[in-house]
Amino acid sequence: MENLNESRSNLLGNESIPKLIWKFSVPAIVGMMVQALYNVVDRIFLGAGVNQMSIGGVYLTFPLFLFLMAFGMLIGIGGNSLSSIRFGEGKKKESEIILGTSLYLAIIFGVVISGIFLINLKGFLKIFGASDTLMPYAYDYGKIILFGAPFQMVGFAMNNFIRGEGNPNAAMITMFIGAITNIILDYIFIFPMNMGVSGAALATTIGQILSCAWVIRYFLSDKALLKLRKETFKFNSHYCKQIFELGISPFAMQIVASGINIILNNFLKIYGGDLATSSMSVIYSVSQIAFMPIFGINQGIQPILGFNFGAHKYRRVQHTLRIAIVIGSVYMILNWAFTMIRPDLLIKIFISRPEDYKVIKNIAIPGLRIYNCMIFLLGYQIVGTSLFQAIGKAKIGFILTMTRQLIYLLPLLLILPRFFGLTGVWSAIPISDALSTVTATYFLVKSGFLVKKIERDEDFVLRI
Repeated sequence: MENLNESRSNLLGNESIPKLIWKFSVPAIVGMMVQALYNVVDRIFLGAGVNQMSIGGVYLTFPLFLFLMAFGMLIGIGGNSLSSIRFGEGKKKESEIILGTSLYLAIIFGVVISGIFLINLKGFLKIFGASDTLMPYAYDYGKIILFGAPFQMVGFAMNNFIRGEGNPNAAMITMFIGAITNIILDYIFIFPMNMGVSGAALATTIGQILSCAWVIRYFLSDKALLKLRKETFKFNSHYCKQIFELGISPFAMQIVASGINIILNNFLKIYGGDLATSSMSVIYSVSQIAFMPIFGINQGIQPILGFNFGAHKYRRVQHTLRIAIVIGSVYMILNWAFTMIRPDLLIKIFISRPEDYKVIKNIAIPGLRIYNCMIFLLGYQIVGTSLFQAIGKAKIGFILTMTRQLIYLLPLLLILPRFFGLTGVWSAIPISDALSTVTATYFLVKSGFLVKKIERDEDFVLRI
């Protein structure tokens, strides 16, 4: 173990920065792209096999996913962080108790949340913005997804522990299993079997069950550093409190994202109707695919930034940050250019039936252009924000995330549609992106890493 730690330290502290970014980011990007494919493949098949309204109905269940993901992060990120600390202290037995407690919590939360939503699913979907036209699609999809919620919760939460053990390939296999299963079954259920949105939901649920089974099997195998054991699989109130404390920040961000999504859906319904909701489903799916490589770069540079900051190698921190910002910015500028020039090609990925495309294009194309008109800033903004999380300035990272999701976006959503209608709904997102980029720049400049070149490590002083 000591030789492994020395090798890892030597790699992070001395290897070429471009090589390190490539080595750490590529697997993360692949994993994130697979995750994005998992989430959007239903909409692609539904657009080809059913109609554009089915896409809108499925999109209206998205707050359910965000809500489940929030609790998955609360347990998974909080539990993995606590387990990693105890394991690093040489307390393996305690780490396994935390693992068992986290699994117990994931099952309980999954069952309870699923039950709460299933009791009055139509009522919740109305709150989420479902119209009478979209309700049947949303309800048929949502009720099946909720039956699979406990499996989704366990798979998502426990996969964080696999990453925490330093086994990203096994964690990536978890996502591959779910995504590939979903793709194959989507085709079978939607086309030959003509099951519509119910088929798409069933395909997703089966994929989640298989992913969950893979994760559990991993922790019962010899490959796992921490093992699931009968005696550790129980509720431990002492560790629960600590798990919640460590996981509360990402949990809060996801809950806010769910709330903002619900408000956005309702404004789309008011100012644009069902076609605007279906268009938003397509626009969000396009953006989700586009953003995954940036999030992959973020995951890749985190250990590089964190290790070298802790080792007082500030020039390497600055070098990593600058290279990642350039890569992220170039990528997002290319995305922005393609969106502005040929948005129709992106829309047709999801709305492939000519009769549906003819109906939706006049809303979806201008909506996509407005929604993404500031994304050329976000490669810089998102990568820059990751610096503060990596160097232990979690409060600043939290503030920057909240400015984009809540502090700027919510007031803009409440004000702009009153004056500009549907255009105001679309416009709230890019204006929020621009304002949050300005805020991120302030903190980055103040930190000392962005502008002034660091000549000697010993002369650098962090100013935040």
